[in-house]
Amino acid sequence: MTEKSQVPDERVSVEEVVTRLFIETDRRDWGAVQACFGPSVLFDMTSIAGGRPATLSPEEITSGWDSGLRALDHIHHQAGNFLIDVRGGQATVFCYGIAIHHKKTASGRDTRMFVGSYDVTLRQQPGGGWVIDAFRFNLKFTDGNLELEKG
Repeated sequence: MTEKSQVPDERVSVEEVVTRLFIETDRRDWGAVQACFGPSVLFDMTSIAGGRPATLSPEEITSGWDSGLRALDHIHHQAGNFLIDVRGGQATVFCYGIAIHHKKTASGRDTRMFVGSYDVTLRQQPGGGWVIDAFRFNLKFTDGNLELEKG
C-alpha cells in the first residue's frame, strides 16, 4: 500500500461534511447539523428570504431551520456536481442543490421545491476535521406550493 492511499483525500472529507449537513437536516438531527458548523458562520440565505447575510452560531441556524421546517412531513435535499478546492486549512465548495419539502394537504398540492446552488467555505480543525464557516444558497427558482405550511 502506498503512503498516498493511507492518507484520506481532503476533498472527500470536505464533501462528506457538506453532504452530512444536508442528510442530518433531512433527519432533523439538529445536534449533528450543529457539529458540521464552526462556532460562527457567515450565513446567507438572502436569495430566498431577502435581508442581509449574518454571522450566526450553529444553534441560531438550527433553531431557525427547526422552526421553519417543523410543519413539514418530509424534507429532502439532493446535492451534486461538487467542485472542491482545498488549499491548506481552507476549502471552498460549490455544488448544485435541490430541496423538496412535503406536507400532506387537503388541496393535494403537497410539495414545494427550491433549486439552486451552494457556496460553502470550510476550515480545518486542529485535529484534522473540517467545519463550515460560510454558507450561501443561490436560488435559481422555486416550484410547487409556495404556501405549503398553510395547508
